[in-house]
Amino acid sequence: MVPPINQIFKYLQQQSKVTIWLYEQVNVRLTGVLKGFDEFMNVVLDDAVEISQGNSAKQRKLGTVLLKGDNITLISYED
Repeated sequence: MVPPINQIFKYLQQQSKVTIWLYEQVNVRLTGVLKGFDEFMNVVLDDAVEISQGNSAKQRKLGTVLLKGDNITLISYED
């Protein structure tokens, strides 16, 4: 099993596009290229897009964002 920090570091090295699920906001996802993170799981995303789930799925371009670690529920690789 790969430790989570190693997996996230791999995403960073490969400039992977990731999807982030937000804590207590089940209808919102963020996608973007992982550009950096720290020991508190604060994450920098480049070319970030906010995707609203639900009846009317909407996308909003955000650009570069810094997401505080305690707002993150899940980080997954985007194909």
